[in-house]
Amino acid sequence: MSVSNHPTETPSPGHTPIRRRHRSDLFQQALRLPIVIWQGLFFIAPLCFLVAMSFFIVRNYRMTEAFEMKNWFKMLSRDYFWDSYGLTIGLATLATLVVTTVAFPAAYTLAFRVSEATRRWAIFLLIIPFFTSYLVRIFSWYVILAESGVINAMLGYIELGPYVMLNTKFGTIIGYMTLTLPLVIILQTFSLANIDRRLVEAAHNLGCRPWRTIIRVVLPLAKTGFIIAAVFCFILSFGDFVSPYYLGGSKPPTLPILIVDTVKSGQQWPRAAVVAVVMMVTLFIVAFGGIAAAYRRRTA
Repeated sequence: MSVSNHPTETPSPGHTPIRRRHRSDLFQQALRLPIVIWQGLFFIAPLCFLVAMSFFIVRNYRMTEAFEMKNWFKMLSRDYFWDSYGLTIGLATLATLVVTTVAFPAAYTLAFRVSEATRRWAIFLLIIPFFTSYLVRIFSWYVILAESGVINAMLGYIELGPYVMLNTKFGTIIGYMTLTLPLVIILQTFSLANIDRRLVEAAHNLGCRPWRTIIRVVLPLAKTGFIIAAVFCFILSFGDFVSPYYLGGSKPPTLPILIVDTVKSGQQWPRAAVVAVVMMVTLFIVAFGGIAAAYRRRTA
């Protein structure tokens, strides 16, 4: 009886780790798959259809598939389009500046002046508006800002007013602030709370005044979060329909209102698609420009 003396084959030292690494990579790619599917179905596909529809034409109130530049020439050659475009950018920019300025004192207080428990409760209270209907909140401002509303009634006791606040740009800005202010305060608070407090204390110990510490130390360290918050504020304001329609009076129209008005005039969905594509391009430029500015490193 002979015994085989063949050596037992053993896996190479790197074989098992490579297989495990391959399985790990496959698992991570599988986790990304829902995000890719979501982006494809609910963002990329509708956007591609929107671009394609901008080249369609309408005949006898029916949209016909085509590839013509007629809608682009029609919309981009009209003064009312550029007036609406300028108004929308102007209001969104003004709202971003106002909201960023108003949010900073609250965010600074939450980040540096209160306890962590108080900050958590404040963040929780700031999140609550997102669980309520934005339209309902705007309607409440409609009641407050009316000529017979709460503000004018209070001013009447000191023999002031009534002031016209509805159907004005002021009303639109109030609506934009209702939409964006809680989010901007939250983002600014998180950005400020992540600052190394030893740097702020060092500035104080060196005799730096509070306002100078904010300008030279706090704001540069929180730059990324502040720019991201401002970008979110601009994007939400730029695309908002409710505030300029109900509080701003819709005349002159912003771009979202112009889309609705264009559709109503002879079922001109392709021309409305042109306006929507221009809005998307603008938002892409602002978003990528803001992100580039937020993460750009300072050079010596």
